[in-house]
Amino acid sequence: MKLFISADIEGCAGVALTDETHKKESVYQRFAEEMTEEVVAACEAAHEAGADEIVVKDGHGDASNIDPLKMPEYVTLIRGKSGHPYNMMYGIDESYDGVLYLGYHAPAGDPNFSISHTSTGNSLYIHLNGKVMSECMLNSYTAASHHVPVLFLSGDEEICRQAKELIPGITTVETKHGVGAATWCKAKGKVISEIREGVKKAVAGQKKECQVALPEHFTYEVTYKDWKKAYTMSFYPGMQKVDTFTNKLETDRWMDIVTAHCFVVY
Repeated sequence: MKLFISADIEGCAGVALTDETHKKESVYQRFAEEMTEEVVAACEAAHEAGADEIVVKDGHGDASNIDPLKMPEYVTLIRGKSGHPYNMMYGIDESYDGVLYLGYHAPAGDPNFSISHTSTGNSLYIHLNGKVMSECMLNSYTAASHHVPVLFLSGDEEICRQAKELIPGITTVETKHGVGAATWCKAKGKVISEIREGVKKAVAGQKKECQVALPEHFTYEVTYKDWKKAYTMSFYPGMQKVDTFTNKLETDRWMDIVTAHCFVVY
């Protein structure tokens, strides 16, 4: 069995403040270590459940957060940014049996987690076919474009709720929940234990229930925090200006969406 893991940091145990996710800050290293430990726990659990090949994509920031020297021998870690529009899903193709998400978080504009965002901090919120688009939604449609089911997600309470709405068969592990600018964090040991059990359950489960249906048409709308950014990005090919802060792209091709997203929110 071959699995793909896309890992982020904001949804990992204990993370509650933006500084904790930025490499230049003194508090960052301890949370990068936690991200590594959660990835290792997921890999070990998946291996015990039958996965003999696992590819992990470091999906946060410059993609050099996970310690490559702590990966098990059956794991390949993709570090750094290739420039491919898939970004956090770079490396996915039809050869995989399932996708796991670790350390995921609520989308831009969501009040249920203090550092919610989608890919960058430039958007106030993003809509895809009328629904708020999270990184989970973005990446799950990429998985769907290759007919790969999404089996597992760990992260804050809100992204777990949204993941279940999009993928009814997914197994989730809640690591925290937010109230205003505060974050109620579950103990690290409990998070690691629940990730292990959750991944085993997910990998052994019915993968057909985790297959995401890819829409036939896409309407992608970005509402920016800065009207100057909105103006500049309105010139992206195919993008239509909706109002001072919002641009829209319509297409039947998923690759058009991930490519536009890669350019217009960064």
